[in-house]
Parts: sequence; C-alpha cells; structure tokens
Amino acid sequence: MHAQTQSITRRTTLMAVLTTLGAATLGYSKLGNASSPDKVVTVWKTPSCGCCKDWVIHLRKEGFHVVTNDVSDTAPVRQKLGLPAKFGSCHTAQVGGYVLEGHVPAREVKRLLREKPVAIGLAVPGMPVGSPGMEMAGEMLGVRDAFDVVLVTQDGGSRVYESYAAKAATKSHIKS
Repeated sequence: MHAQTQSITRRTTLMAVLTTLGAATLGYSKLGNASSPDKVVTVWKTPSCGCCKDWVIHLRKEGFHVVTNDVSDTAPVRQKLGLPAKFGSCHTAQVGGYVLEGHVPAREVKRLLREKPVAIGLAVPGMPVGSPGMEMAGEMLGVRDAFDVVLVTQDGGSRVYESYAAKAATKSHIKS
C-alpha cells in the first residue's frame, strides 16, 4: 500500500511540475512574441497631434508595443529613414526595418511584416478621414474616405499595397 501511495504522489507531483512548466513556457512565448523586434513600433510625432495619438492607440489595440518620440518636425526623421518627402504625413514610424508614414492600418503593417517585401515601407499620404486615428464622431461616425496604402519601393517609387473603399455614416440622422 505504501508503494502505491508513493507512486500516486510522484505522479501527481510530476504532473504538477509539467503543468507549471508548460504554462510558464506559454506565458514566456507570448511575452517574447509581444516584444519581438517586429512588434515594436517606434513613432515620431509632434506633441500636440491628436490623430497621431489615436493612431498609436490603434496599433496598441492590435498588439504592437509602441514607443513614441515627440519632435517639433517629422520631416528630418523621414529624410533620415530614406522616405521621399512626397509620401509625408503627420507622423513617421519604424518597425521591423520598415518605415511607416501616416495612418497605415495595423492590418497592413502585420501583412508587411509577414510578407517582408523588398521596400522602404508603407505610407498613407495625406490624412484620409476614417483611416486609423482619423475616425470621426457624431454625424460623421463611420465615414471613411477612399484611400490607398502604398508600398514605397527602394527606388522611391510606389505601388498600391491595399485599397480601402469609402464608407458612409453608420448612423442615420434623418429626422421623422
């Protein structure tokens, strides 16, 4: 009887140890994933820009770790990172060796990091209404201008990486 109790105790202890190690490994794996270089986005923005702050929130909600740097002008950063001025917007970022300019959706950033094309990065020129960070409220809730996310090629050219269609308001404001 003593041998049987000892066997159950060993088995129970072994299972507890393995379960704990497994859980710790999963937790460590997820932690490592969140802080991998491909998930860290460094952003340069002006301190007073609300849409830049909203874009940062969008990225964080999508699982990116975002480090922000407030600067008086983002143009020198863009130039240093090799992004042509014609793609300029209100903030510049870098992730996984790529430059991000403007209100690039997190979905396209993830795709870029997965596909790893030979390119400088992605840009959403201008500040299209309804792009991440440029969402509207009130009567304009849900409105989105059509816009393109462009892949900026090594030679400074570009091609459309993804197109987003225009959307009308999601709430009806018709009075009866």
